[in-house]
Amino acid sequence: MNLILLGAPGAGKGTQAEIICEKLNIPTISTGNIIRAALKNGTEMGLKAKEYMDAGKLVPDDVVIGIIKERLLEDDCQSGFILDGFPRTIPQAEALDAMEIQIDCVLSIEVPDEKIVARMSGRRVCPCGASYHTEYKKPKQDGICDICGAKLTIRKDDEPATVLDRLHVYHEQTEPLKDYYAKTGKLRTVVGQEEVADTTKLTLAALGI
Repeated sequence: MNLILLGAPGAGKGTQAEIICEKLNIPTISTGNIIRAALKNGTEMGLKAKEYMDAGKLVPDDVVIGIIKERLLEDDCQSGFILDGFPRTIPQAEALDAMEIQIDCVLSIEVPDEKIVARMSGRRVCPCGASYHTEYKKPKQDGICDICGAKLTIRKDDEPATVLDRLHVYHEQTEPLKDYYAKTGKLRTVVGQEEVADTTKLTLAALGI
């Protein structure tokens, strides 16, 4: 199965990607991860991406698309793959179509913005790597790590203003992909639940797994 996963930041699509990957034994292809791999391996497109990154610029679409194309031609993608984080825009979706790669299903994980803000802004992290949540996974002592006793902090990415900015970008640039793929009859929607296991049941059912 060749699958695209859509969903706003914090909707939990990364977790669902991991579960589908394990169920179907197919790779999850995350844009950030494959750009890092292309840089490490020194591929032609990876070297092009490095030029932009070294200059502090965003990697342009044509280079990202080239890196995606290189990755999809690798042997482990021949039985299927999950695209997580690509395409992000209509032009990227059109470029993917131009590769003549068959996409079987586009799955959109839907969670209301207010729930995403609550989820993400409630996260707290510790330098030791432990993570907590003010609502769902509270430390024994407020603001203090259970493991090492260090003070917990909120990541900049999880601050409410930052989360709202990222959601705005998603709604403006990526959400139109739902209509784009709905016209092909490939879009399936899953409403994200409070419990990951409940979302997973709906995800697997939507995919017929």
